[in-house]
Formats: sequence, structure tokens, C-alpha cells
Amino acid sequence: MVRTTVKVDGMMCGMCESHVNDAVRKAFQVNKVTSSHTKGETVIITDTPVDEAKLKTAINATGYEVKGVTSEPYEKKKGLFSFLHK
Repeated sequence: MVRTTVKVDGMMCGMCESHVNDAVRKAFQVNKVTSSHTKGETVIITDTPVDEAKLKTAINATGYEVKGVTSEPYEKKKGLFSFLHK
């Protein structure tokens, strides 16, 4: 899995976060997407890397501006008691 962090300029509230999340969901098959207007970022979890150009186009079309994109491998964290099930 891949964790993509997008720096997004222009989000001011929860509705802004929702608009960005919806745009990402429409453009890509995602496992999870969350946005934070206070951090100015959107975090996307996908099975495969996302096309950065398509991502920028999708978010910029909502009226917000992509300032940067970083990607890294992502491993889902195990639950607190997962060691009991070995």
C-alpha cells in the first residue's frame, strides 16, 4: 500500500476538506482519504501509487491549490492486542 501526502493551499473549514476528499475519491480508487485544513494537507491511502498529474488536476479543479506531493510505502498498523493472535 502507498501513503500519499498532498500539501493543499486554500482549505479553510470542514466543508473544504470534504470537497477535496470527494474529488480524490472520484478520481482514484482509495482505501482511505482524510484532509485537514489546519495542517493544510490531504493524506491518501491506496493499493498502488497515484498519478500525481491526475491528482493535482482533480484537486486544483475544486479551487484549492496543490503545493506538493510526497509518497511512501504504507503498512497498516496492527491492533493493540494483535500479538495475542499468533
